[in-house]
Amino acid sequence: MAKALYICYFGLRQPLVQTQVLPYLRELLKDGHSITLLTFEPEFKNLWTADQVAAERANLLNSGIEWHCMPYHKWPSAIATAYDIFRGVWFVRNIIADKGIDILHGRVHVPTLMGAIARKFSRRKPKLLFDIRGFFPEEYTDAGIWPEDGMLYRSAKRIEKWLMKEADGFVVLTEKARQILFSESLNTSFDKMGRPVEVIPCCVDFRQFPSENIAARSEMRKKLNVEDRKVLAYVGSFGGWYLTNEMLDFFTTARESDSKTFALILTQRDKEAIVQRLYKKGFADSDFLVETVPPSEIAGYLSAADSAISFIKACYSKLSSSPTKIAEYLACGLPIIANSGVGDVDALINENRVGVLIPEFSREAYLQALAAVSNLGDVNERCRETAVREFDLGQVGGERYRRIYRRLSEKK
Repeated sequence: MAKALYICYFGLRQPLVQTQVLPYLRELLKDGHSITLLTFEPEFKNLWTADQVAAERANLLNSGIEWHCMPYHKWPSAIATAYDIFRGVWFVRNIIADKGIDILHGRVHVPTLMGAIARKFSRRKPKLLFDIRGFFPEEYTDAGIWPEDGMLYRSAKRIEKWLMKEADGFVVLTEKARQILFSESLNTSFDKMGRPVEVIPCCVDFRQFPSENIAARSEMRKKLNVEDRKVLAYVGSFGGWYLTNEMLDFFTTARESDSKTFALILTQRDKEAIVQRLYKKGFADSDFLVETVPPSEIAGYLSAADSAISFIKACYSKLSSSPTKIAEYLACGLPIIANSGVGDVDALINENRVGVLIPEFSREAYLQALAAVSNLGDVNERCRETAVREFDLGQVGGERYRRIYRRLSEKK
């Protein structure tokens, strides 16, 4: 079995690592792979003590994952990232030599760049897996962080082109992304150079999303005091690609259409800003909940909902996007109201009849969507079946990661 180093430019405690990194690594352990994880920790000295690092390292090692961490530097952005890359390269180079690494697994561009450069300076030449995830340079321009065709964007595209040449295998999140980058792999699962390609959407662990539990739903609805109300849910961030104004307008339209509508919003940041904007739109405290909850509690809160929304900016970079919230909603049996043009969401909703797509952001479109969701019939079980088929951690995400590791291990 392979000895792998997984490089992640996020901190261990961040929700994304807890829900989209560690679960996949544990799936890879099922094939007997040896896994080393490298993370970059924000505010390392302020958030971690030596004892905490030691305890977390022991905990992960007990599950089969050897964890190493380095400080993440944020400012000034480009210089800080370059510094982290420089330090990361030499750390990775040492790990390659000390551990006899067979596979360098980079999660998106910066970690893959560390791996690619480190390999250049190493006697041992492990396989390089470019876990592309999203269209990183375009994400930054679409979000307004980088100017279009600016120096940072052009530099990122040059690096991306080099990484595409250097990598021995690829992971993308959507079939749309595969079609754009590796259309020749649609039938063969290999690109034109014979390198393996896998489509692995953001999956969920169904142990945290049990089958319909009427008692749990009733208990949560009682806790939220919404027993006789229609609950619309949203999980995730606001701003950037996530269309804050449109989502708040949707909640407002739903409440104006039915005064018993309750907005359930689970978000990791900007709670107070969202609360104030709901007040300005006429919501009372009894009409909403904006809360931050750990990933393990999301399913419990969503069990109280009747449907959920996902409004994301439809742009080129989002063709590569697999929103985790989509898998979470479906796993909880919730039909989805979403806009078109994001990853594989259009096909998922239309082919499985698990929600409604809105053609535009307008009051009329919102009202039509609310009516259409109500007319989907007994959709809850259909949502869960779709989630299991498309987003199960073990049978979809885990199996595909194990498959690409096997193919990389067999590749000469």
